Amino acid sequence: MGLRAAAIAAAVLAVVGCASTPIPNEKIAVAKDSVQRAEQSGAPEFAPVELAAAKDKLSRAEKAAADREGQPATMLAEQADVDAKLAEATATQQKSHKAAAEFDASMQTLRQESMRNTQSPQ
Repeated sequence: MGLRAAAIAAAVLAVVGCASTPIPNEKIAVAKDSVQRAEQSGAPEFAPVELAAAKDKLSRAEKAAADREGQPATMLAEQADVDAKLAEATATQQKSHKAAAEFDASMQTLRQESMRNTQSPQ
């Protein structure tokens, strides 16, 4: 009889353990939004590795949620959100760097043209 009670207790703990970690639908939705923002910020061009990591983790989070695996789904959704935010920040930084380099190049061109105009015989 003690073995039977132990088996029932173990089964109850297993069910409670599964039920205690809800499916993180909200966290998955937040991660999806972050991935979309990263895509719109230029991450496919400027941060493809970070964006790919975010998409992969989001996909795995959705699969874990579909399989009713709450804890892995939560962890993966949170990681996808962080990776997507990193992709967005990296893309923004890279675009700013590119814009600054283009500005510097155009300023250099203007300086050269200005010097040519002042040095040419009149």
